[in-house]
Amino acid sequence: MLVWIGSLQPLLLGAVLLWSAQAKVFSRYAAAHARRTALAPLLGEDRAVLAYRTLAGVEAVLGAALVLPGLVRLEAVAATALSTGFLGYLAYAKIKDPKSSCGCLSAQPIPINGRSFGRAGLMLAGSLLALASGAAWTGGLADHPVAGVALLLAEAAAIVVFSPEFDERWLMPLRRLYVRLSHPLASPGAFDVPLESTVDQLHKSSAWRDLARSVTSDVREHWDEADWRVLVYSVRYAGQPASAVFAVPRLRYDPQSVRAAVVDDNGSTLAALEPHAQPEFAI
Repeated sequence: MLVWIGSLQPLLLGAVLLWSAQAKVFSRYAAAHARRTALAPLLGEDRAVLAYRTLAGVEAVLGAALVLPGLVRLEAVAATALSTGFLGYLAYAKIKDPKSSCGCLSAQPIPINGRSFGRAGLMLAGSLLALASGAAWTGGLADHPVAGVALLLAEAAAIVVFSPEFDERWLMPLRRLYVRLSHPLASPGAFDVPLESTVDQLHKSSAWRDLARSVTSDVREHWDEADWRVLVYSVRYAGQPASAVFAVPRLRYDPQSVRAAVVDDNGSTLAALEPHAQPEFAI
């Protein structure tokens, strides 16, 4: 059983390394990100960029070798050495510069945390299994194709869970869904929604963030229209006095749906704001 599991690890290891390599090579922010990693205090900023690019080349070559059928043990030895090096680098970075970026799977400035160590540990475990197995992944998939694919998908999911770089693609949508479903206003009900609740929801919206600095008054007027509550504030926009009109969902909690328009004293629209991505928040 362990031999079969180990035989499939090169596919997973190779895919992760190839993803990591392309993130380092093709991101236009890669050089700036390299200077934010612990490589900068270790090697200096200029050498950090070179080391970052060199590591990407090593990951690309080893990743391709792992994915392509070939010398299993030699590739597993190299993967084990690289994974061990990753763990050592993370430990050094956590001690030397705790706020430094990981520089692992993307050019995002993600600080090193326990999940980073967990992912490196998974990579090391997979490398050791591949080394102990010594079998090619082609045979492992041929023997148990369905179980093999299921195992690789489960392991890939574990890598994603341990990778803060991917949070925006799966964790943040789940958090937003949780907040939407668990909020007291998530389900419509036959009750009067307090104005304070509507204002609180407005303050969580992108439309409010875009205009907050221009607001010069408290709520001036408000009224309900079907499922919407309209709030009017005084603002100073483009150097002239105007009114900001916000449409906020009245019977559900959905700050991303808030819309706004800025109108002058003659009723002409100066600006119309559409919703855009919300900032990250924790639950």
